[in-house]
Amino acid sequence: MLNQTVKTLAGFVVSAGLFSGAAFAGGHGAQAEVLHWWTSGGEAAALKVLKDDFAKNGGEWKDMPVAGGGGDAAMQTLKARVVAGDPPTAAQIKGPSIQAWDDEGVVGPPYHVDEVAKAENWDSLLSSQVANHMKCDGFTKYCAAPVNIHRIDWFWANKKVLDANGISMPTSWDEFNAAARKLQSAGIIPLAHGSQPWQDATVFEAVALGIGGNDFYKKVFVDADMSAMNSPTMIKVFDQMRTLKGFTDEGSPGRDWNVATGMVMEGKAAFQIMGDWAKGEFTNAGMKPGIDFYCLPTPSDHGYLYNVDSFIFYSMDGQSKIKGQKLLGSLMMGKNFQKVFNLYKGSIPARLDVPMDEFDMCAKGSASDLNYSAMTGGLQPSFAHGMTLSLATKGAIQDVVTEHFNSNMSSKEAAKRMADAVQDTL
Repeated sequence: MLNQTVKTLAGFVVSAGLFSGAAFAGGHGAQAEVLHWWTSGGEAAALKVLKDDFAKNGGEWKDMPVAGGGGDAAMQTLKARVVAGDPPTAAQIKGPSIQAWDDEGVVGPPYHVDEVAKAENWDSLLSSQVANHMKCDGFTKYCAAPVNIHRIDWFWANKKVLDANGISMPTSWDEFNAAARKLQSAGIIPLAHGSQPWQDATVFEAVALGIGGNDFYKKVFVDADMSAMNSPTMIKVFDQMRTLKGFTDEGSPGRDWNVATGMVMEGKAAFQIMGDWAKGEFTNAGMKPGIDFYCLPTPSDHGYLYNVDSFIFYSMDGQSKIKGQKLLGSLMMGKNFQKVFNLYKGSIPARLDVPMDEFDMCAKGSASDLNYSAMTGGLQPSFAHGMTLSLATKGAIQDVVTEHFNSNMSSKEAAKRMADAVQDTL
């Protein structure tokens, strides 16, 4: 399984090659009920690209947004629908959960979108690792389609706030801590954060990658290594989390991520640690990197935490729904869609042949870093965003992380509890 081994993603290198248009054309009579959790401004603008494409091709779109929880609420809704025998035409989903649903016998056969994938030669358009994330039936048939690649480990910062206080973007955690203390003494909130479990986990994995290094991250979040979890290095990670907690404000608990992004945009806070969907909020507001805000990866040894947004296609009855699945798959993998969608979303295309010349400095830097990290062993799947580990193991880690972050639990106790909790899920 992909959650057990991190394979080299050298195939991620963005090529300049061209590919013919979609092989699946025409969608009259196609219907699609699409479950997703893209409800913020930037996310909604990105999704509208797909909705409009679907309508222009004659399809009838039924929107099913489920807000909150970084997708956790959507997954609960999806589970209820599938158990009731009424799955949506397509659902936003990530990582090993795709294969887990296939194991339940609700995805295929037949795998209708695989017909489109073969006709359009998706294997030549995606890196092998991204392609495998999208495949079912022993990783032989496509049952999902990717729309992007997100980087998780980012600092976002308000340029005016940093410049006014003589602060440069930090390149180490010590530098960040020093900058945060300076901002705090000036009466500025150093770190905008929404203390929801998935957001706590997002920050935690970035800290773990930076303090522990690439091999440590892999041992903990890919291999579920007990000794790495309950180790002096993990204690240092929790110590840094405790330090970060001191840089947040009293309104942090329960705050949505895009509200925290808004605090940085408005200058109420200086920094946010969040995936590059946060950039979609800046872009949607007409703000530009290097002019209105700064973007820089959180400190690490050329590590890169990735997440691939994708949509799974469940087993369907009725030609209109099957036609809708095929049209959706073809449109999601369309070259122009991948470009325009990701310009809105803040991410980079999953397709290898999409030129980056229209993308901003943050996206270009992300693509370059991804390639370098793939070659040097720093490219790692995000545990916080469902790209590695089982849901039970992910939940066990996340529960300990958020309990520690929002209590007086010692770092030593947190490391031990994490190892114990994970052991119970294996």
